[in-house]
This record gives sequence, C-alpha cells and structure tokens, in this order.
Amino acid sequence: MTMHVPEQQAIISGVGQSAAGRRLGRSGLDLTLEAVLAAIEDAGLDRHDIDGISSWPGFKPDSPGFSPVSIGQLKDSLGLDLNWYNAGIEATQMSGVLNACMAVASGQARHVLCFRTITETSAAVKGNRPSLIGNGPERVSGFAEYLAPFLAPSAANWIGMVATRYFHEFGATREQLAQIALNARRNAGLNPRAVYREPLTLDQYMAARMISTPLCLYDCDVPIDGSIAVIVSHKDTAPDLKSIPIRVEAISGGLHTRDTWDQMDDLTRYAAEGCGRQLWNRTDLKPADVDIAQLYDGFSFLTWLWLEGLGFCGRGEAPAFVGDGSRIALDGALPLSTGGGQLSGGRLHGMIHVVEAVQQLRGTCGARQVKGDPRVAAVSNGGGPIAGAMLLARE
Repeated sequence: MTMHVPEQQAIISGVGQSAAGRRLGRSGLDLTLEAVLAAIEDAGLDRHDIDGISSWPGFKPDSPGFSPVSIGQLKDSLGLDLNWYNAGIEATQMSGVLNACMAVASGQARHVLCFRTITETSAAVKGNRPSLIGNGPERVSGFAEYLAPFLAPSAANWIGMVATRYFHEFGATREQLAQIALNARRNAGLNPRAVYREPLTLDQYMAARMISTPLCLYDCDVPIDGSIAVIVSHKDTAPDLKSIPIRVEAISGGLHTRDTWDQMDDLTRYAAEGCGRQLWNRTDLKPADVDIAQLYDGFSFLTWLWLEGLGFCGRGEAPAFVGDGSRIALDGALPLSTGGGQLSGGRLHGMIHVVEAVQQLRGTCGARQVKGDPRVAAVSNGGGPIAGAMLLARE
C-alpha cells in the first residue's frame, strides 16, 4: 500500500464489560462505571490517563433505557479532564470506536474511553418501552410518518421484508438461516457472560413463534441491561500497558446507499457492501487473511449480508457458505460470533463483538478460545443504512 492509513496509529488497550442480563434494576451509570473501571484495570492505566471519551448515540432521555448515560455524567463520576470528546446519533453504531481511532491518530487524545450502555429491559418493566410510532394518540413525524400507516414500528418489520425478498431471489430457507442462531447459542454455552446459554436445537428454532416473517424469535437479538467499555490508545503507549495491545489495521464507516431502511435501489443490498469495499481499500489484507469474524447480528439475516459485504462469499452465496454451520463453528474455517453475539449474548449494539474480538486475539477466551493462534479479526456493526467495520490484528 502507498496510502497513509491514520487509524493504524491506534491500538485497543483495554476492554471491560459489566454484568449483563434481563431487568437488572441497576442504573445506567452504575453499569457503565463497572465496565469502565474493568477496562482501565485491563489496560493497566490510571483513570486520570483517560483524556478522551467517545460514544454512540449520546444521551437519549426521550428513549428510556436506550442510551441513559451522558459523557458529562461519566466525566464527572471519574473526575477526568478531557482534551476531546464526542457522541452523536447520526453515525454508524460503531462511531464511538471509529472516532476514537481518528482522535488518537490526529493527536487530540492519547487514551480514549468508548462506552455503550443500555437499560432497556429495566425501562420496559416500568412501562417505558419506546416506539417509533408512539405509545399514545400523539402525532408522529419524520421517519415514522412513513411507517405508522403500515404498523411497522420495528426494525424486525423492515428487515423481515428485506429477508423475504432475499429468500425469493436466492432460494434461501429458514433451515439455512437457523445456522446463524444455532452457532451463536453453541458458543454462548461456553461464555459465562452470555445471557442465554442453554442448548438450542433446529427443531426448537423452527417451532419458535414468528416475529416478522421469515424472522422468528431466535433470529432477533436479546434486549438486556449492560455496558461495554473499550479504550483506544495511541500505539506509542503500548510499552506502558499491562494488557496485550491489539492493533487497529483498518476502519470503515461510509454511507454509500440511500439513508433509508426500506427505499433502497436494491432491497437485498444494505450498507455493508459499500462499507466492506472501503475497508479492504485501506489495507493490504484480504478476506482470506481473517482468522475470526465477529459480525453484526441484531438480526440473524444481517450476518448473511455482512458475510457477503465483507467479501467472504459472493452475492446470494451466504446461505450456502454457512451451510450446516461447520464452517462458522469454533473449529471451522471462519469462526463466527464466538462469544454468542447479540443473539445469545445480548444486545449492546455490536460493541460486544469488539470485546470478543480483542479477547480472542489475546487468547484469553477459555473454553471458547479459537485454536490455531488467531491473528486477524473482522468486526462489523449495523444494518440497513448503518454500517461500520474494522480489522483488528495482533503482532
């Protein structure tokens, strides 16, 4: 390569995860501090070494439990002086980490703390479940105007329709899609932090209630309470760390499609495709160099689109690529969602995949550790017009 790739100045120095589960009844700040302090300890830093904070989507008081912690709250709780900070909703869900890489590369900060916290299940218990089409007689506006008349308030509705089109075009079946969920559950059984660890069979999957055809209950990620923290540092700080630093090889977060979930030129092509092209243009690595893949699974179908978008297989080939699940198993050619992903580990908007990738590359995953000393991991995040991806590597 001849191009300068600024993100290669960044490393992931620390990762942390709070307790995760359904209806924990703890505040978002409490969970965030648990994850953050674990990440700081993992890196071997002092909290006052943190000079940046980055997150997605920012504090959202109008959506109970969706994003309950602000940067200001976290800054004050830790007693930090920040040289740089960032959060915002109009970005890929991975923007907290992607922006941190750019901040470190440009010298705005040395150690940036990225976090994602959700308390949606506790909020729902209190009757505060958010809805795009509202919870009462009030008028809706914006994006929801075009969804409310068709009673389509959920991404499950939008993605279910796209999946139906994909099934029609490429002859896919629910039995093939099931392998994404079954693989995630097998791996979750080896992960003590996963929310759902009991075995799941194909018969159980096929008998599960439908949510939005062809997506059944097990095709949808699990709403939880929990928090993830990731520390992005400049690579020059590596000698000072306690942890094994993981190098950022490339990042991508482009928007090459229309900014819509349901009015794209080709309904079976989401933003993953353009994101993948941009990612591989920023590295000499190729898909064949990837040892493990932690691909977004807010819905199982999205993992198929990421396999295709990142070039692991061609258009319409993901069902056959996954096959009977052996290729994506822990001992397969491309281990996928090795910690259980969001389908069994819990919905933390893809950040759970970043932590799993780092731990796999460090070789610290215990019973679920991928054999053969994995060195390169692909991580992706998002569906519809939202897409972010990164390549992580261990020296």
